[in-house]
Amino acid sequence: MTKFNQTYPTDLKYTEWQLIEPFFPVHHLGRPRKWELWQIVNAILYVVRTGCQWRMLPKDLPPWQTVYGYFRRWKKAGLWERINEALVKKVRVKNGRKPEPSAGILDSQSVKTSEGGEQRGIDVHKQTPGHKRHILTDTLGLLLMVLVHSASVQDGTGGYLLLQQWFETVKHSVYNRWCRLKLLWADAAYAGIVDKVRKNFGWTLDIVRRSDKAKGFEVLPHRWIVERTFGWLGRYRRLSRDFEHTVSSSASVVYIASIRRMLKLATN
Repeated sequence: MTKFNQTYPTDLKYTEWQLIEPFFPVHHLGRPRKWELWQIVNAILYVVRTGCQWRMLPKDLPPWQTVYGYFRRWKKAGLWERINEALVKKVRVKNGRKPEPSAGILDSQSVKTSEGGEQRGIDVHKQTPGHKRHILTDTLGLLLMVLVHSASVQDGTGGYLLLQQWFETVKHSVYNRWCRLKLLWADAAYAGIVDKVRKNFGWTLDIVRRSDKAKGFEVLPHRWIVERTFGWLGRYRRLSRDFEHTVSSSASVVYIASIRRMLKLATN
């Protein structure tokens, strides 16, 4: 077994690895692993934080083919979502909150994409060609769910799709996770789905509007929380634009950035 060590600033501390190690599969068929799982995770974190191409990973990290293969495998298994959920609960409890949030904030961010990839479109309001990231956070700004789709999809439509996915996750969960969520805040772009959300999901969607008297920038109640989350995520250069070929990979990168930040919050 390779001794745990830190080579790059993006690497996990041992206490951080201990928190997420139980989520990674232990059993391995065939020949013994050449690389430890924590080394694979560190390589993935290096890509997400620095924004480098998979093929450009430093030579002292595992081969990029191995790292990317694990990234895809864990993505398909829903591993990043499960780790993110567990860390949200841990950080909330550490901050004196109940594990499951009762309120959340919804918002979107349009980002340019690299050439190729699926579901590309143009945000007509921001004239941004690419994808739109819809996120739902709790009142601490912790990421609860992300949905990536074409930038041409209107905010109301995309927001409803995310909430519908969230509702299905809650309904079919063995542990009925996130069942306390009842109140949501969003901006005026989501006003058209208020009644639909209440009727189909039983949640209250409160629209936070700008004051008619406001001039220039205005800090809106609750909305600033999700904007701050986008700012935190923006520190991860892989998210500066969308470099992934599939929207599922795009969502996974957002979850990984969220996981990295929450690991620091959970262990500090």
